[in-house]
Amino acid sequence: MKRNFKIVMLLLVMAVTSCSFTTKTFNDPNKDKLLIDLITYVLNQGHYDAKDINDEFSKGVYKDYLEALDGSKRFFYEEDIEVFSEFDEQLDDQIKNKDISFFDLTYNRLQQRAEEARSIYKEILDEPFDFSEEEEINTNYEELDYVDSREEMKERWRKQLKFSTLITFYDKKEEEKQKKEKDPEYTMKTDAELEKEAREVTRSSLDEYYDFTDDLERKDYFTVYVNAIVEEFDPHTFYFAPQDKDRFDIAMSGKLEGIGARLQKKSDNITIMEVISGGPAWRSEELEEGDVILKVQQEDEEDPVSIVGMRLDDAVELIKGPKDTKVTLTVRKKLMGNIEEITLTRDVVEIEETYAKTSMVKKDGKNFGVINLPKFYFDMGNYENRNAASDIKKDIIRLKEENMDGLVLDLRNNGGGSLKTVVDIAGLFIKEGPVVQVKSNGQRKEVLEDEDPEILWDGPLVILVNELSASASEILAAAMQDYKRAIIIGSKQTYGKGTVQNVIDLNRWLRSNDYGDLGALKLTTQKFYRVNGGSTQLEGVKSDVVVPDRYSYVDIGEKDQDNPLPWDKIDPADYNIWDGYVGYEKAIENSKKRMDANEQLRLIEENAKWIKTQSEDNTHSLSFEEYQKEAEKSQQVAKRFDSLKNYKTNLTFTSLPYEEKLFEKDTVLEEKRNRWHESLSKDVYMEEAIHVLMDMKMNNIRRSDVANIKD
Repeated sequence: MKRNFKIVMLLLVMAVTSCSFTTKTFNDPNKDKLLIDLITYVLNQGHYDAKDINDEFSKGVYKDYLEALDGSKRFFYEEDIEVFSEFDEQLDDQIKNKDISFFDLTYNRLQQRAEEARSIYKEILDEPFDFSEEEEINTNYEELDYVDSREEMKERWRKQLKFSTLITFYDKKEEEKQKKEKDPEYTMKTDAELEKEAREVTRSSLDEYYDFTDDLERKDYFTVYVNAIVEEFDPHTFYFAPQDKDRFDIAMSGKLEGIGARLQKKSDNITIMEVISGGPAWRSEELEEGDVILKVQQEDEEDPVSIVGMRLDDAVELIKGPKDTKVTLTVRKKLMGNIEEITLTRDVVEIEETYAKTSMVKKDGKNFGVINLPKFYFDMGNYENRNAASDIKKDIIRLKEENMDGLVLDLRNNGGGSLKTVVDIAGLFIKEGPVVQVKSNGQRKEVLEDEDPEILWDGPLVILVNELSASASEILAAAMQDYKRAIIIGSKQTYGKGTVQNVIDLNRWLRSNDYGDLGALKLTTQKFYRVNGGSTQLEGVKSDVVVPDRYSYVDIGEKDQDNPLPWDKIDPADYNIWDGYVGYEKAIENSKKRMDANEQLRLIEENAKWIKTQSEDNTHSLSFEEYQKEAEKSQQVAKRFDSLKNYKTNLTFTSLPYEEKLFEKDTVLEEKRNRWHESLSKDVYMEEAIHVLMDMKMNNIRRSDVANIKD
C-alpha cells in the first residue's frame, strides 16, 4: 500500500452517487465490525470487477497492511511476524466473519514496539557518530529481513539515523566552506560541532515524527487496515474516514468555509503556514505566516478553548466553520511575540491554485492563449456553482475578446476530476457528438455526448500532457485526438487510468445511526472508453508528438500500481472527424522534426535517464570520505544539466485585462501570476506548442460529413 497515512493527489473521474442495491440491515454494536461488514458488502455488490475474498486475497491484504504499518522494518521483530503470519491466509475468513482480532493484535503490538523504538533512537542520538568507519546501508527495505533481537533493532536504527545525520553533516560542512569563501575572517565550526548539530537535526525530525504518531488514534490505524482491504480490489478504490472525506470535498471543489489559512502543527503549537489570498485572514491583514494560534473562541461561547497540544485535525475543526459566523483567535505574533485576540468572520475561501488560470502570449504578430487546468473541479453540493467547464468557457470568451489566434490547453500533472466537466469542456471545441463511452459490469455501454451544436472555439488547439495527466485529462485528450480536433504534445503515454469511481456515503446505508459518521467509500464502478472504442486503462493516451521529460523513466503510471484493472476495448461510437484543419499531419511532422533537433530536449532525456539510475542505487556508504566522493561525482554530473534551469524562450506571457485589475488590490495574486509567467517563458514544451499553433492551417470551408465513423 503506497498511500500509508497520507491522502495523495486523487487520480480519478469523479461522480457522486448513493447506493440503492440492497435491503441488508447493518446493526452490529461494534462500530469497527459494522464498518467491515458494510464496506465488504458494498465492494462485492458494487465494484466493477469484484474479487473473490479468498486465501489469495488474504495474502495481498496481509502484505500491504504490514508494509503500511512498518515499511522500513524498524518496529516489528521476526517473532512478531511469526505470530502475524498465522493469519496470512485467514484474513478472508476474518473479513467475512467481522472478526478484527488480527487488527487488534497488530495495533497493540505496534504501539508496544513504537514505544520501545522511542528509547532506542534517543540512546543512539545521545552519542556522536564516527564517519570514518567503512560501512554501508541498504535503503531498499523490501530486501531486508526482520530483526531477531533488540541489539539487531538498535543496529538497524543506528544505520538509518547515521545515514540521515551524515547527509545533514555533509550539507553543513559545505555551508561552512561557502561562508569562509565569502568572508576569509570567518571562523569555521569544527567537525565535532557540525556533527552534533546534524545529530540534533535528526533528533528533531524523529521527535516531530513521534509528535505526529502520538496524535494518531486507534481509528486512524483502523482506516489503514480497511484500506489494505479495499485497495486489493484496485488502486483507486479507497475508504475515506470522515475528516478525509472533508479534505476530498475541498480538493474537488477548490473551496472551503473558514478563515483562509493553512495550518501546521509544530511541537505542541498550531502555526499559520500560509494566509490564502482573498480569504478572511488575508482581508483582515492581522494574521501572518508564523503566527501561533493559542486559543479559539466561538461567537456563541463565553470561554475560549486552548488548542495547545491538540491534534491538528481537532484544532482545524474548531477554527473552520460556516460562512458569516465569527471566530476569535488568541494569537502569539511571530515578530513581536505579543499576544493578541483577532476576530474574523468566516467566509467561503477559494483555493486559487485549484482553478484554471489563463495567459496570453504574442508571437510574429499573432495572439495565442494559454489555459492551465490543474484538475477538473466542481462544487460537490451544486454543479451549477463554479466548475472547471464554466471557468474555461469564460476564459475562452475573454481570450477571443483579445483576438486569440490559437489556444494551448495545459493538462500536465492534471490528475482528473469530474466526468461531467470533461463532456462540457469537450463541447466547447466540437459540434454535437460523443465524448466518452462508459460501461458498467454486465451492462450496456452508455455514450456521454455533447448536445450543444455551438462551438465556442473553432480555431487551432494544442493539448499538453505528461505521465501524470490522468483520468479526466485522458478522456479529454483522447476525445480531441480521435476527432483530430487537437494535436497532443507530451509524454509517450499518459497515466493510464481508465476507470470511473463513485463516492458513496456509508451513513446512508444505516436505518438509524448511533455510531457517528462512518465516512465514505470511493468505489470503482465503471470503465470508460474513447469514442474510437479503445480503453485508456493502462495504455493511456499516446501523444501525437512525443517529447521526453523528467518522468520518462520513472515508474509512476497505472501499470506500475498494485492490482490495476486490465486494458480492453469495445465498439466505437458514431462520430465525425473534425474537418477544420488543412495540413494536420504536416503540422505534427514539422513538430517532430523540431523536437528531434532540440538540444534542450536531448539534455532533458539524458537527465531523466540519470535520475532513473540514481533512484535505483540503494546502497550507500556511511563513511564521510566515500559519501563526499559520491556527492562530488554526482555534482559534476549534475552540472551538465544546469543549463536546463537557464533555458529561456523569447516568449513573454501576460495576464488578461480583467486579472490585471485584480492586481491593484491583490498583490499576492499578482506575484503568483508573475512566477507562473516566468516559468512559462522557460518552458520548452510550451514554446513548441506555440510553434505548432502557428503551423496549424484552418479550412475555412468545413465539411461536416467528410469522415463518418459508424458503430
